[in-house]
Amino acid sequence: MDLREQDILGEAVGDHWYYRSKSRAMLRLLEGTAPRSVLDIGAGSGFFAREWLARGGAERATCVDPHYPADRDEAVDGKPLLFRRAVTTTDADLLLLMDVLEHVDDDIGLLGGYARLAPRGATVLLTAPAFQWLFSGHDVFLGHRRRYTVAGLAATARAAGITVDRACYYFAAVFPLAVALRLPGALRRGAIGQDPAPRCDMRRHGALANRVLGALCAAELPVLPFNRLFGLSVFLRGRVA
Repeated sequence: MDLREQDILGEAVGDHWYYRSKSRAMLRLLEGTAPRSVLDIGAGSGFFAREWLARGGAERATCVDPHYPADRDEAVDGKPLLFRRAVTTTDADLLLLMDVLEHVDDDIGLLGGYARLAPRGATVLLTAPAFQWLFSGHDVFLGHRRRYTVAGLAATARAAGITVDRACYYFAAVFPLAVALRLPGALRRGAIGQDPAPRCDMRRHGALANRVLGALCAAELPVLPFNRLFGLSVFLRGRVA
């Protein structure tokens, strides 16, 4: 989770439809796995690692992010949650990179480096923003280098030593709204050759908006593993080769 969005949402992050829906999709796509140890890479606030400790049955989790001011230790339901600026080894059987690869120039190198640290056969879950033509000021605000397609993220994963089990799109239910908001600006910029100005699209919402948008996203969960058509995010499940 990006720390800049955490600053905006604060303690309300767990109730926000976007992060709650992404957590549900993560757990759905990894049904059948029972990780004991989670390594959450580029973890920011550690939202998704906390979800695994609280809801997914993991026994311990480590969040790694070079932007932490210092290493520290916490606990969730009595289970250790470690925050580290770097790690040199891991026994984690689940690696999470939730909207991380789009932030770095060398996405293959970053993913491959962690894959080499992890045990062979460890499960990997990647997410990334979808479709370069949706690149907007929000991507600039968050420091994104690129957006991905299902095929593009799968190719990156394979080049980094990951065996791909499933790749799909999510947030199809809100995709038309995002297109309506972003495409006109993208077309105008293309005509005059300008980059988008940075802006943050993340907002706090009231309880009703969170329920409605969350329900729309929850309705697509049954078809999530099979959606290779469109959505705002790409999800990929794989294994360390």
